[in-house]
Amino acid sequence: MGNARRGDVSAVLEGKSYTLRLTLGALVELEQAFGADDLVSLSARFEGGRLSARDLLRIIAAGVRGGGVSMSDDEVAGLWVEGGIPAYVGIASRLLAAAFGAPSAQAQSHPIKPQNV
Repeated sequence: MGNARRGDVSAVLEGKSYTLRLTLGALVELEQAFGADDLVSLSARFEGGRLSARDLLRIIAAGVRGGGVSMSDDEVAGLWVEGGIPAYVGIASRLLAAAFGAPSAQAQSHPIKPQNV
């Protein structure tokens, strides 16, 4: 079980429990992946509430690595989550809420919706 005060998010991927965290390094990784110049731009990128499958992968993979597990995006992409797409969205929403200070209850009551691709 992770430490919510540290921004930890617990997730079960491929039947195994992980502690995910968007560390400073993970946030730098996301800034680069999304072409954001700073954290304000990165946060604004997610405020619209629309994410593609690629966005979900980048956020979750950065969280896995930030939590201390060395795993590539391709490896994370191959992991299944019980509950399908809504579960992936929930994990990414909780990570973003933990990193950007949004209350967890708010993130769960207004989760980010994946984009139609």
